[in-house]
Amino acid sequence: MGLFLLDYGAGNVQSLANTLGTLGHSFKWITSPADFDDATCVVFPGVGAFQTAVDGLTSRGFLEPLRQYIISGRPYFGICIGMQVLFQSSSEASVPGLGIIPSKIDTFSNEDKTVPHMGWNSVHLLDPQQDADDGLDEALHYYFVHSYRATYDPEREPDAAQWVHSVTQYGREIFVATVRKDNVFGCQFHPEKSGDAGMRLLDTWLRQPVSARHRPTPAQRLPFPPRPKDGFTKRIIACMDVRANDQGDLVVTKGDQYDVREKPPPTTIIQPPGSPPPPCASSSPPLTVSATVAGAVRNLGKPVALAARYYAAGADELALLNITSFRHSPLRDQPMLAVVRAAAATVFVPLTIGGGIRDTVDPDGTARSALEVAGAYFRAGADKVSIGSEAVYAVERLRAGAAASEASTLDAEGRGRGDGSSAIETIARAYGRQAVVVSIDPKRVYVDASSYEGPRRDELILGSGEEEGKAWWYRCTVSGGREARDLSVVELARGAEILGAGEILLNSIDRDGTGRGFDLDLVNVVRRNVSIPVVASSGAGKKEHFVDVFENTGVEAALAAGIFHRGEVRIDEVKEALTQRGIKTRMTRPTS
Repeated sequence: MGLFLLDYGAGNVQSLANTLGTLGHSFKWITSPADFDDATCVVFPGVGAFQTAVDGLTSRGFLEPLRQYIISGRPYFGICIGMQVLFQSSSEASVPGLGIIPSKIDTFSNEDKTVPHMGWNSVHLLDPQQDADDGLDEALHYYFVHSYRATYDPEREPDAAQWVHSVTQYGREIFVATVRKDNVFGCQFHPEKSGDAGMRLLDTWLRQPVSARHRPTPAQRLPFPPRPKDGFTKRIIACMDVRANDQGDLVVTKGDQYDVREKPPPTTIIQPPGSPPPPCASSSPPLTVSATVAGAVRNLGKPVALAARYYAAGADELALLNITSFRHSPLRDQPMLAVVRAAAATVFVPLTIGGGIRDTVDPDGTARSALEVAGAYFRAGADKVSIGSEAVYAVERLRAGAAASEASTLDAEGRGRGDGSSAIETIARAYGRQAVVVSIDPKRVYVDASSYEGPRRDELILGSGEEEGKAWWYRCTVSGGREARDLSVVELARGAEILGAGEILLNSIDRDGTGRGFDLDLVNVVRRNVSIPVVASSGAGKKEHFVDVFENTGVEAALAAGIFHRGEVRIDEVKEALTQRGIKTRMTRPTS
């Protein structure tokens, strides 16, 4: 079989290439329109925006050859954008799609859920008896990450409904999960990021004889009424802070913000008899002087090995955060790229990379935009990038611009719009907002509730229990919490959503490393003020803390680092605790 992989110039194609290699399928890349003539099977993966995908295909001369390839009846497998371009159009873009499926792509409603639809969900086969051998399993979960979808409406669009192979429910919406007709198969989720379930689907389809793909088209599709509850699960994310140690090796570390060195006992220096006293000594110096020597960088393991371990243990996502020691390295000499490539070769769940995603200049004067930096990570195997301090500065500019603007330039809620130059905006425009995570590092500011008349009075949290009588709001920081900014957590979260972020990674400086549990007040105040997914971070010390944050907030995911690295809590223990409390999660059987 002449299997070809289509790369339109953006998106994470390396992850699919890694998956195909793991499954034992050799392939070639489509590098010119003529390659379509040699192909007997084409796989088109996509992470990105509809406009970017179509523009990329058009600029490379691939759009019309791709259309003709599909019409010829040869096998085609489209993933995410690779499925969406089969449709006539998308409300995300001003350009038409391939027009193979007579319907359009539209945006999710966020009335009863967060958007993007980001996480693990189940699928429902429309014809389970006939389609069960396609490798898709209703008992398993698959990884979705998208803001736009095709609706399933057989009464209004009977011709388009004939293409629908399975559907998924999110909130009360029923949308198309997979399409299948003759030589064409497409899926909205990412099989290459859906663990064993997704790999089974890909392998089954690629090994299926061509004759088995041609099945009778259903005469009529029936409506699929929403069920009481969708199959969306809560995500458990394992996070790894990566930096170079004193020997230059990359290690996973953990500490109090940027303090990641071991704390050795004081070193005792013997004062020789008759020697002059130290400069800082009193007129009657002691015979010994104690001094603390900086310890080694805390080493909790190698990043690639730990990533593989957490994947095997059932982590739903992994985050690799580049901290301090080499985050300012030039793009051409960025060791984190090698870490991402190696991790993506063995890990088949989503990878988020953070640290240094910003506009930079190489030592030779070459300017590197945040979009270029993010693109390098995506092509290395990352699925999302996390932006921290740069997001704070972008939202500050956004708010300053809104304050200086006329009322007519503001939106319906009195908020300004960005100028399109921030890292959040440029990356979201090219890859879709689902590819952009904004990491927030807030810290409590205690005030006297009875007399406080500051601008954040509406954001005040009134303490209860052990904190009865206290009041505070949350101030945002940059540089890992070392510098406070005149920006509240609500202002930053709202601003990040306006600029195009698809997810909030919500840390807590006050709880980080304490093991006291997530700051539920912080999580709730952010969850109430944005309509994009939120990941709770900082403070987890036992499995019950994950139950608490999911039961007492509307958060979609929870992240931990140190307790997983040190083996104090296992991922399967967390998931078992959630299941016992009726909280839906993706269950897997650990292999180690």
